[in-house]
Amino acid sequence: MASTTPPPIRIFSSDLDGTLLGNPESTQRFKQTWEALPAGNRPLLIFNSGRTVKDTRALVHARKLPEPDFIIGGVGTELFDPKNRPELADFGAQFGEGWDLAKVEEIVGSMPGIERQPPEFLHPYKSSWYWHRVDREKIRALQEKLAAAGLKAAVVYSSLRDLDVLPSRATKGNALVWLCERLQIPLEQVLVAGDTGNDSSMFLIPGVQGIVVENAQPELFEAVVKLPAFVTHQIMADGVLEGLKHFGIIPEVPRPRSLPARERQRGVWKGMLFGPESLRSLSSEDRELIAIGYEKALVALHKNITPLGFSACSLTDNAVTGTDVNYRSIWARDGCFTVVQTIDMDEPEIREAQLQTLRTLLDAISPAGQVPANVRIETREPEYAGIGGICSVDSGLWLINAVYHYVTVTGDLALLEEYQPRLQRVMDWLSAQDSNTDGLIEVPEAGDWTDLFGRSYHVLYDEVLWYRANVCFGRLLEYRRDFDRAADYLRWSQHIAGKIKLSFWPSTGAEHAQRITFADRQTSLGDSQYLLAEITPFSFNWRCDVLGNILAFLTNVIDIERARTAFRFMWGVGVNDPYPVANLYPAVQSGDPDWRPYYTVNLLNLPHHYHNGGIWPFIGGMWVRFIHRLGLQDIARTELVKLARVNQLGKIEPWEFNEWVHGTTGRPMGKAYQAWSAAAYLRACQELHLGAGALTDD
Repeated sequence: MASTTPPPIRIFSSDLDGTLLGNPESTQRFKQTWEALPAGNRPLLIFNSGRTVKDTRALVHARKLPEPDFIIGGVGTELFDPKNRPELADFGAQFGEGWDLAKVEEIVGSMPGIERQPPEFLHPYKSSWYWHRVDREKIRALQEKLAAAGLKAAVVYSSLRDLDVLPSRATKGNALVWLCERLQIPLEQVLVAGDTGNDSSMFLIPGVQGIVVENAQPELFEAVVKLPAFVTHQIMADGVLEGLKHFGIIPEVPRPRSLPARERQRGVWKGMLFGPESLRSLSSEDRELIAIGYEKALVALHKNITPLGFSACSLTDNAVTGTDVNYRSIWARDGCFTVVQTIDMDEPEIREAQLQTLRTLLDAISPAGQVPANVRIETREPEYAGIGGICSVDSGLWLINAVYHYVTVTGDLALLEEYQPRLQRVMDWLSAQDSNTDGLIEVPEAGDWTDLFGRSYHVLYDEVLWYRANVCFGRLLEYRRDFDRAADYLRWSQHIAGKIKLSFWPSTGAEHAQRITFADRQTSLGDSQYLLAEITPFSFNWRCDVLGNILAFLTNVIDIERARTAFRFMWGVGVNDPYPVANLYPAVQSGDPDWRPYYTVNLLNLPHHYHNGGIWPFIGGMWVRFIHRLGLQDIARTELVKLARVNQLGKIEPWEFNEWVHGTTGRPMGKAYQAWSAAAYLRACQELHLGAGALTDD
């Protein structure tokens, strides 16, 4: 019988920005792990980037990256060989035919709304530009103009912004193929990694194997939709390490650890407003608190397991009065959020609760495709409207997200097949909320998790989840091998992400120069440091929706640079004081134009209460992960300690994992043993590799 053992990997070719670069601590882990491999056994390492060779070599010389065997730069137009092999000296000769840089620059520069990239990104075989949010028709028109002028040019467009015009043979993939041919290495022994559309040419090489990092743009998922690429659970360099283990190149993925003290003042740490007390390792007392909190969170989570799935809060530890009867339900957003946060926990009782939560909600979808706000546990009666008869838009958004995570982790394709028609109805219903087909859904006032708060029309939190729902549904269609429709949803998600960044992050830069609507002109009067909370046709809300901004980074709507900017703002104004974190900054005061008379109902939405700037531990869990993803390991650990302390509070007894706490006094409010408070804490501990059994020092 023929051997089925795959051939050994002899070349590893990786993109840099967003793949190996972006999180300094994970980049350092990659460097240390790679350098620890025996030099004679590890694959050849190729950095294959849009950066120039000069720029990439500077990163290596600064000891931020391991020494590569080759560098392919300028999106496949440059090759650096440290050994100066004579057989590689003619790399640039292949680009001359049909290439005229001056003519290319003239044609591309004539396209409306285009802006040249800085000189350091340019060289004779690479014409690079910024062209914001253009569609395929405009790219095709540019290609036709270049061809009509007799030019043999490749047009590479990625991240809804970056345009590279190259000689027709100059792509990352073609450069890699050329190098493999000269080195006489079969393509079946090549592994690639990337995160954006300009990496797709590497993945599309016949025979290669690929690593798609979790933070990859939908354009890359669309390009590789028919390919068996390995999609990681981790982001950036940590995702690369996960992929290297999957392909047998490294034995284990290293655990995240803090950078040495001397590294903490460099790079991403600089200018982050941190005092020395933040840049420290955890004390034994802190570690013990985190570990106790982990065990208590498991207890709280189990209090919310019912035959129909996860309840929002413990049914036996909370008094039910008046409208509180709603809490005796499986809430779509609470339940699905809890499913997503606990998805990596394979304890049978938790896994069964995840499945029953999904089935309860999927079975209650209306004929039109609306997911109920909740389903009563005693009667299984669905409730489609909340206070004031308003629908719960985010119920469907969270359900699509949760089904994707459940199917991905468990491999339960039978569940996907059983409910595929219903899932399609949900997506159709959600799509219908985009009444003007601009890519963003219209949300009624108080129509999401802030169900007693006056946000409406284009609401950041909902738009981010809408983007994510399209990505998740596209991936579910991919699992069903419905590749063409999967590509449609992934392509549309990219449009949604671009619309969010354009509309919710006001700027005076070129990206916003072509705005034409009244509201757009209003919001273009300044530069924001975060994504705005809300936009309507005639106004906008400059408040910072903390949850929306955190979600935007965790779901890959915004890149790490914008996330750092948003973090600096949120940290600077103290959204994490006294505990992590307030959901809104600043709170709405009486007399403010955003104030609503109903905020005084039951004194629920007074300033710094509930949805009006109250502190929500479930958002605190995502805040810790947000910081960790930025590469700020010490800060994330410090915030995890604060999160443990807020969950330790209680109105009756310690460790109640309360629904919310007062935004200024820090007193616990709301229901006790809230499922999503416990689940978010567990997920944060898992991502930081802290919790039960993690009391040893680094």
